[in-house]
Amino acid sequence: MQTSSKAEQLLRQINSKTKLGDLRKMAKEIKMDHALANELWSSGDFLSRQLAILIMDHKVLTQEVVDKLDMDIQGHPVNERNQLIDWLMANQLTKDKKTIALIESWENSPSALQRRIFWYYQGRLRWMGQVSPENTAYLLLAIEAKITGEASEVQWAMNFTAGWIGVYDKKFRARCVAIGKKTGLYKDQMVSKGCTPNYLPEFIAIESNKRSL
Repeated sequence: MQTSSKAEQLLRQINSKTKLGDLRKMAKEIKMDHALANELWSSGDFLSRQLAILIMDHKVLTQEVVDKLDMDIQGHPVNERNQLIDWLMANQLTKDKKTIALIESWENSPSALQRRIFWYYQGRLRWMGQVSPENTAYLLLAIEAKITGEASEVQWAMNFTAGWIGVYDKKFRARCVAIGKKTGLYKDQMVSKGCTPNYLPEFIAIESNKRSL
């Protein structure tokens, strides 16, 4: 792909010192420009791809397009890979009913990244304070059955969902705590000062107490 002068200029501006706030400022000035997004994405650069996601047109994000983005993202190191797919979800895939429908179809996707997004989206619905959806009991059954055998990036999202179910839905709280005790996920994980541990018994206790739930 031949790079336009506009894309070349942006690629020169983006470097290791560029912060997410800088990318958001650039995106605000550019607005939506899917052709430019494709050029930035083609660079393969992590930060340039984050900017590309911000200026994509969510209306063209079909399953086929997402699959291609998914394959490209898999070429990044794990931490970048998870950040990119989560960034895509938060900034594009949740903006349209059609792409939300795609997310909701990914529970059993062959792609671990798409399964991660299925679960992360379910957790975010609860984290952002919306009324608990009607599929909570089903999700807990699925988490109990699948979490120990899942890929680590999917385990994190399933754990995240169980955590917020446990925080906001008292009738399922003990069950969510039990999932954490049984799996032991993140039990010994060190966390930065002021951050909540991912280990479910601790996470649920801390976050529910914060909210007096």
